[in-house]
Amino acid sequence: MSEKVLFVDDDPNVLQAFQRQFRKQFHVEAASGGAEGLETIASRGPFAVVVSDMRMPGMDGIQFLSAVRQRASESVRIMLTGNADQQTAVEAVNEGQIFRFLTKPCPPDALAKTLAAGVRQYQLVTAEKQLLGKTLRGSVKVLTDVLSLINPTAFGRASRVRRLVQKLCKQLNVDQPWECEIAAMLSQIGCVTVPPDTLDKMYHGRPLTPKESTMVESHPSIGRDLVANIPRLEPVAQIIAYQQKGFDGSGLPSDSPVGKELPLGARILKVALDYDALTWSGLGDVDAIVELRKRAGRYDPRVLAAVEAVAEFDESFEMREVRMNALTTQMRLTEDITTINGTLLVSKGQEVTTSMRQRLMNFARDGQVREPINVLVCAKNVPCAT
Repeated sequence: MSEKVLFVDDDPNVLQAFQRQFRKQFHVEAASGGAEGLETIASRGPFAVVVSDMRMPGMDGIQFLSAVRQRASESVRIMLTGNADQQTAVEAVNEGQIFRFLTKPCPPDALAKTLAAGVRQYQLVTAEKQLLGKTLRGSVKVLTDVLSLINPTAFGRASRVRRLVQKLCKQLNVDQPWECEIAAMLSQIGCVTVPPDTLDKMYHGRPLTPKESTMVESHPSIGRDLVANIPRLEPVAQIIAYQQKGFDGSGLPSDSPVGKELPLGARILKVALDYDALTWSGLGDVDAIVELRKRAGRYDPRVLAAVEAVAEFDESFEMREVRMNALTTQMRLTEDITTINGTLLVSKGQEVTTSMRQRLMNFARDGQVREPINVLVCAKNVPCAT
């Protein structure tokens, strides 16, 4: 098996026995105590299964497996001990949330079956995470690509905001960054109910009529209702619902929680959206940050500090003029792409996708768009984050 198993015991003879017994069935590693076990997990993990003795000096098995649960939650945890009293079992289950509780001496066949079951459990857990973190995110991206064809302005904004949210999640070390990223990608989905002319006025800061204001203010709740229908995206729906809510309680919805009771993803999305609106209006990065600082209390201070740390977007890019057939997915648009008649095809700030490139090339073949166009390209010898 490719997945690794870690045995932790303070008796070197026991560890050597485990390595001899199971080296043909599993990729086995060993550590002689809790502290060494945590170091091994940090430097040589991930481990599918972690098996720990109970009585060890310095850090007992319950303390060790509890620490493993905090640092490597996907690893399946097994307690193997000669101290089989009921209280030990209860504490191991409650604090370490173990998969199995085994007593010494444990027959090799029985332990081997338990290890195999632990590996299968680990594979199920990691497969689900891959589904949520990659497959689901990829599916949502397909959805936003299609929706961008319907409303380029709204989903151009979502594309720009998603990049900033991705950086903020990394800066803030968010536990479930995929939820925030998907929320950013789908943050404007409720705008499909808003007429394009109204959206254009909103994004350019022009005054709205009372009717238009009502439509714009309702788009987060519409987006929440749409996304809430997708299994496992309930937290994403909540982030979308509170995207206009200020840290100080300003904004909508009026009856929502405030401060740190707001979902962290909503606090991140609020700052990202407002930052994007300022830069879209023509402000540079520094001026946009200054303006955000003036709005005292509206943003989570920790998130605002993170924006200041990651706001230097374009230093790694250089401007180029290219024709449609030279577009690649490593490029970013710096201008709106419209037809000769003025119909918006793609809004500025978006990363080029395969479907976008094909669509623009189709219009270019018919002579409906001007060429060349301006794009940002990763500068040579500079690592660029997308």
